[in-house]
Amino acid sequence: MAEIKYINIKDYDYDLPDDRIAQFPLKERSKSRLLIYRNNEISHTIFEKITAVLPENSFLVFNNTKVINARILFHKKTGAKIEIFCLEPSYGKPVESAFSSTKESYWNCLVGNASKWTDEILEMKFRIDGSEYALYAEKILEGRENFIIRFFWKPENLTFSETLHSTGLVPLPPYIKRMPVGDDSLTYQTVYAKVEGSVAAPTAGLHFTDELLNELKKLNIKYDYVSLNVGAGTFKPVKTENAAEHKMHFESFCVPKSFLKNLYDNTDNNITAVGTTSVRTLESLYWLGFLPDKIRKGNYSLTQWEVYEHQDKCTPDLRTVLGGILEHLDKKNSDSLSGNTELMIVPGYRFRVTDSLITNFHLPCSTLLLLVSAFTGKNWREIYDYALANGFRFLSYGDSSIIIKNKNDE
Repeated sequence: MAEIKYINIKDYDYDLPDDRIAQFPLKERSKSRLLIYRNNEISHTIFEKITAVLPENSFLVFNNTKVINARILFHKKTGAKIEIFCLEPSYGKPVESAFSSTKESYWNCLVGNASKWTDEILEMKFRIDGSEYALYAEKILEGRENFIIRFFWKPENLTFSETLHSTGLVPLPPYIKRMPVGDDSLTYQTVYAKVEGSVAAPTAGLHFTDELLNELKKLNIKYDYVSLNVGAGTFKPVKTENAAEHKMHFESFCVPKSFLKNLYDNTDNNITAVGTTSVRTLESLYWLGFLPDKIRKGNYSLTQWEVYEHQDKCTPDLRTVLGGILEHLDKKNSDSLSGNTELMIVPGYRFRVTDSLITNFHLPCSTLLLLVSAFTGKNWREIYDYALANGFRFLSYGDSSIIIKNKNDE
């Protein structure tokens, strides 16, 4: 913690006018603008031309998490509206198991208008393929910030995933000041989304199209996927004057063994993270492999600050760390590494995996902006000033940037 005892969050503030926050996506994903930061110089182009911008020998890492319809609107018999926002399964149950559950499923949730909800079991009717169903919500436990809600439904032949798909709404970020519309179910989802579990999109990937992915293949630009379930904590503002006192959120991830082998074979290439969630996964992966007791004891969990005490030590290179993880998975006869991370990447962090970053433009005083600053140094402000001065659209449905560092730059 020596390097990060004090971070004045006001140093990461900037004026973001409301009209610069994109409320809708462009009709064509890849037509968004792309700011390029390389060798301390800034330029811009259209995102569909990114293959000409990527560093030579790039290896792209995408987050293939899939956004769930996490917002459910119930109405009490009195007419009062109760909004339930599903965050994660309760009692440590794996996401996959929670989604495949029939009969009932327990979730940690945020509840809007909670003061209007006492002990009543909420009910919602819905139809699938002409058949009528009913979804119920029962309040089990009220915590300081979250609730544990029991969802159950009748008839019980559906999975919770099917139920949520039919009853929930797309969980648009709070700065998008409108209700979801039909197109949001597609546009607030990457074209390669596969693994259900996120309540927010990995927005850097929203600019990629199937055509662009095919172009990457044709040009022999390598890429692969990790899965990190993006939580609502990604929108949690830093409210403490000292950002080092901010409580970071946990997010779960799953990294296939095939990806680890692919990354092992490409450690000499320019590893380009598509989004801050990919960065967080990659960097967490390094530290889990570096801290031998974690792998040896099967503790695949990283807390907020524990890596910083090792920053200045002589640490092994990425290939060595990956080799150790692969050896561990071989011994366990496991085809993936699943865990969770609370790692908070702030100025002073030394990146061990990520060479380049593709990312959107983030909120002032946010943990995401702190990560970008950690990657660019004080130049983040120059980048954002350029974007504001040149009409770039901000946040989830906004434009994109690529920040390219020279290999082995600090």
